[in-house]
Amino acid sequence: MNKKTEFKAKTVDNLSEIAKEIIRNAGNERIFSFYGMMGAGKTTLIKSIVRQLNSDDEVNSPTFSLVNEYETKENEYIYHFDFYRVEKLEELYDIGFEEYLYSGNYCLMEWPEKITELLPDSYIKINIKEVENNERLITYELIQ
Repeated sequence: MNKKTEFKAKTVDNLSEIAKEIIRNAGNERIFSFYGMMGAGKTTLIKSIVRQLNSDDEVNSPTFSLVNEYETKENEYIYHFDFYRVEKLEELYDIGFEEYLYSGNYCLMEWPEKITELLPDSYIKINIKEVENNERLITYELIQ
């Protein structure tokens, strides 16, 4: 995936197919950063991605805990971060962020613009934008 790919989600029902396509095109990349305004649908898309990765765990935004951990049916882990309330990068060092990031597991990050200097050299950038009629424009690309 070298080019920017774009989808329009007319309803939440479209997210399952979009999530499947994003995962398929990501290849071996397991770090995903989600950009978008408050209420754009970052957590909702992450729920669909977690389902596509074969987890039945309850997906909620980890706004206060910084990270939620979900387990797949294959006993693999998915880490879901929300950096909205992060004020200092030391908060991430305190939770062992780099260990999560380089664990080889999926890491799904909301509000990554708050921690730009800690992002890895390679990751999938996903942008969600609300457009007309409550539809969402979802773009993704590999950043290297």
